[in-house]
Amino acid sequence: MRKQISKVILALVLGLSAFTMSIQPAHAASTESLGKLKDKFTHKVDLRILGTTDIHTHLYNYDYYQDKETIEFGLAKTATLIKEARKENRNNVLFDNGDLIQGNPLGDYKAKIDPLKKGEKHPVFKAMRLLNYDAATVGNHEFNYGLNFLDEVLNDAPFPYVNANVFKEGNGKGKDKNYFEPYKIIKKLVKDERGLPHIIKVGVTGAVTPQITQWDKANLEGKVYTKDIVQSVESVIPKMKKAGADVIVVLAHSGMGEAEYVEMAEDATYELTKVDGIDAIVSGHNHKLFPGDFNELPGVDKEKGTINGVPVVMPGNWGSHLGVIDLSLTKQKGKWSVTNGQTELRGIYQTKTVDGKTVKESVAKPDPLILKAVKKEHEGTLNYVRQPVGETTADIHSYFALVKDDPSIQIVTNAQSWYMDKKLAGTPDENTPVLSAGAPFKAGGRNGASYYTYIPEGTIAIKNVSDLYLYPNTVASVKIKGADVKEWLEMSAGQFNQIDPSSNNEQPLINNDFPTYNYDVIDGVTYEIDVTEQAKYDLDGNVVHPEANRIKNLQYNGEAIDLNQEFIVVTNNYRANGNFPGVRNQTAQEMFPDENRQVIIDYIFEEGTIDPSADENWTFAPIEDDVNITFESSPEARNAIQEGSGIDIIGEGSNGFGRYGIKMPIQ
Repeated sequence: MRKQISKVILALVLGLSAFTMSIQPAHAASTESLGKLKDKFTHKVDLRILGTTDIHTHLYNYDYYQDKETIEFGLAKTATLIKEARKENRNNVLFDNGDLIQGNPLGDYKAKIDPLKKGEKHPVFKAMRLLNYDAATVGNHEFNYGLNFLDEVLNDAPFPYVNANVFKEGNGKGKDKNYFEPYKIIKKLVKDERGLPHIIKVGVTGAVTPQITQWDKANLEGKVYTKDIVQSVESVIPKMKKAGADVIVVLAHSGMGEAEYVEMAEDATYELTKVDGIDAIVSGHNHKLFPGDFNELPGVDKEKGTINGVPVVMPGNWGSHLGVIDLSLTKQKGKWSVTNGQTELRGIYQTKTVDGKTVKESVAKPDPLILKAVKKEHEGTLNYVRQPVGETTADIHSYFALVKDDPSIQIVTNAQSWYMDKKLAGTPDENTPVLSAGAPFKAGGRNGASYYTYIPEGTIAIKNVSDLYLYPNTVASVKIKGADVKEWLEMSAGQFNQIDPSSNNEQPLINNDFPTYNYDVIDGVTYEIDVTEQAKYDLDGNVVHPEANRIKNLQYNGEAIDLNQEFIVVTNNYRANGNFPGVRNQTAQEMFPDENRQVIIDYIFEEGTIDPSADENWTFAPIEDDVNITFESSPEARNAIQEGSGIDIIGEGSNGFGRYGIKMPIQ
């Protein structure tokens, strides 16, 4: 019935448009033909494109790890901004840019604990159908739970999914066959500045980071393959135009990237701005902001929010921001064209200074309809994450995870070693040395001053383990040589800026462009990091300073490591399947079905009570001169500073962080 009514309305609109076009204005010469009059008649429409990205199942404004409400994220709050933006301009479309179904305990709950049943609508869609999304694309984390689960989720999506660069493997026909619909033409009823109705055809396509086939190899190998983002999008633009698209929007689940593009790059948004035919881009993936970040790239107009003349928006993560793109369209001689574009970000909270302190203030209240729609799943998640698994004899936090050996990583690496020792017992590799790699997933950075692990002394619940290990990664091991262990650590040491020991100026230690999840600590060896040297690798693992040697005194069993000795390093499937220096030289690989997070739960459950002390297997190499080295962490970190640690409070940092100083080496 709804489709029949829509067809009737569309026919009426088209008829009215034709009738309007046939009316001769009073000022026109009576001798002009109707055809010439149509050509001279100009229509102007303001079209608003709204975008969300990287929601990661954050529907409620609730932090499941800390078990309390938050003002900093949640689609329920973004929904309020969406409704406000629509009131301002009724001519609008709403898109989601992916990484939707995974990322917090609610996502795990519906994938693992109370699995989605056939025909059951995923809670993300229960919420999003109330907001009338027009289309979406998949992010890399959509594949974390496997294709069968993803297919079941998308079967009940209330809006179309588009993707142009993921293809079915082994179709047997010698042709590339898209796994998803490569594009969609959305017919939108709009009104021009005179109040006259028109149909605008919005063509939308999407793309995802090609690296999904590496990161989720166990789920995707032999089933799908990926192609370059830019080439894939370029290939569907003519098809969208042929199908009548008046406006073309790209949903790029890909970071911004660099001015110089490399084929199959993970981050391709910047290069997409150079592609003819694209009118607007919604970007994401790396949880940054645009307009705001990336002002150093050529062609960026930070005031208009355009790159190389193309409106681009990157609205953060977890519903923290709504992306708004306003396009001005003009129709002449029967053809629509984009004449101008402006973008902005709208946040669900704002920061301001009160009495000399930075505070956060809510801007948007949570939408009660969204909360009601997913209340059942929210409460089920709460019951799940509150289940106890053991006890800890001291607080566990990640406040100093980037500047000293850290208990929040130590627990992870201990649990992985415990697991691997059991797996290797009785095998030919039983006597091969086992090392364990872990990284601080929650260590501030681009996710803000509250993004740290904190588990108080006492009972450890599942929510705390999820706080230690955010992702549903599975355990993996690689066999590498001692020389590769060093390269692995050299890559990780890119977390730090180079320190000039002769300078008296303040020098920030942490390289904020380096993702903290790539700062791997390897337990089972001891080493020092010399930050007075240059980093050997750039953010992508390319050698930029071949002679650099930040990793000093690398030892195994108290002796200099044998560069030819074989080691088994236990890690996760993401790292094992990636192109990390050291890892990429692996001679053997083993994938296990168990999640790293479940391994930690099993380890704590067997131990009963754990001591979260770090074993201090790494430290910074001493700097003899009295240099002024600083770093930022949570303001709460001041309460965790131990006497004689070499860490001092300086004061307030930027964006709500606290500012601290350190002496090297710290204790």
